[in-house]
Amino acid sequence: MNNETVNIVRVAMIGDIVGSHGLETLTVKLPVLIKEHNLNFVTVNGENAAEGFGITEREYKLIIQAGVDVITSGNHVWEKREFWSFLENEKNILRPANYPPSVPGAGFARIEKGGVNWIVINLQGREFINAIDCPFMRFDSIVNEQKDVAKPQIIIVDFHAESSREKEAFAYHADGRASLIACTHTHVQTADERILPKGSAYITDIGMTGITDSVIGMDIKICQERFRKQVQYQMKPAVSIEQGQLQGIIAEIDADTGTAVSVKRIA
Repeated sequence: MNNETVNIVRVAMIGDIVGSHGLETLTVKLPVLIKEHNLNFVTVNGENAAEGFGITEREYKLIIQAGVDVITSGNHVWEKREFWSFLENEKNILRPANYPPSVPGAGFARIEKGGVNWIVINLQGREFINAIDCPFMRFDSIVNEQKDVAKPQIIIVDFHAESSREKEAFAYHADGRASLIACTHTHVQTADERILPKGSAYITDIGMTGITDSVIGMDIKICQERFRKQVQYQMKPAVSIEQGQLQGIIAEIDADTGTAVSVKRIA
């Protein structure tokens, strides 16, 4: 019989917050989730927290106060220009690492918590979205830079991309090097969570935190008019008298090896 104790940690990655209703849902439901599941680490994608487009200092502070360790983002992180200097100075909010190095902010964070070195990497895809530097190569370079970091070490990736093909290809590229690869951007949670052959937990999209009776968190009628008339009306987050839904994923990870033990969707 093997009497060795496995050092299991639990990490949650929460899907894109959409507007004030999504933010309210997070602040109410995340503390309960952390307690119920005994979570050791939490990331949230916050790029749509400021009324559906971008993030400001106000939303940043509320997200952190809810119990989030690192905020990730994507192509909408640049919407609020007044936030750029804040992005530059705060190390637990990320922009995709494969943007040119001259833009504000950092693309990955290293946080020591609970005796574990947590490395969170934020990357953006290139298919059907503005093409920037190669996320595959940028991931390789970051991982190589972190080889000397003291163990135990857990690498988490938010891959913000439109194409499910690109998401899956990236996941197999990172398999065995990242503990958890959770993708964002489409706001629609997929049902393909699994542990890949080399031990990485994966899901194609973790969904969103916002009003479910909507079009990806946005007002239904406005979205319909955009498609019917082909006029780019300004989208607005959906509103409701009922609380929204928090979506994401929870993975159990062996902290000593970085290998995922289990993975499940939350909604």
